[in-house]
Amino acid sequence: MSWIKTVPFDEATGKLRKLYERVTGPDNNVDNIMMAHSLRPHSMEGHMALYKNVLHHSANKIPKWFLEVLGVWVSSLNRCSYCVEHHFNGLQRLLADESRGNAIRAAIEMGTPETAPLDLAQIAAMRYARKLTEAPADLVQADVQDLRDAGWDDGEILEINQVCSYFSYANRTVLGLGCSTDGDVLGLSPNNSDDPADWGHS
Repeated sequence: MSWIKTVPFDEATGKLRKLYERVTGPDNNVDNIMMAHSLRPHSMEGHMALYKNVLHHSANKIPKWFLEVLGVWVSSLNRCSYCVEHHFNGLQRLLADESRGNAIRAAIEMGTPETAPLDLAQIAAMRYARKLTEAPADLVQADVQDLRDAGWDDGEILEINQVCSYFSYANRTVLGLGCSTDGDVLGLSPNNSDDPADWGHS
């Protein structure tokens, strides 16, 4: 499941056990990306708090399905198949339009998000996400102005930035520790957006 030792759910005790119980899905399944933190539970706690607040918070204004699109795009750019598979499944569930979801994924796999069935503002966000992921030091104020011109307000621009930044962090966690999807239930997420403390996956 990863290149470093992990503690399975059945062997977890103390703080780790309590954290596992907060993030479990069906049959006490814990995603391998979370289990990779098991030797340092405090880092799992930080990861999960960031993930829940950036991607799954009711104060976000951008539809969650499009935040998932950004996550799949960034993960594809970083060649992180683990996050692509997990979050594409989540995207499909949220979008509830399989053919559109498949068309978005096809455009992402081709590296041509402008051909995806997305509106012009969403395409602009995908363009920003690519530059932030591949050449962050090349970003200039005009890149943010381009997002404003496309129709995003500054709070939404912050959401876009934070989701893209979070996924690069998650991708490097997965790729750097060799996490696989073996044993994971794909597409689950902490869906109670009104309670930041509720990490349960469904």
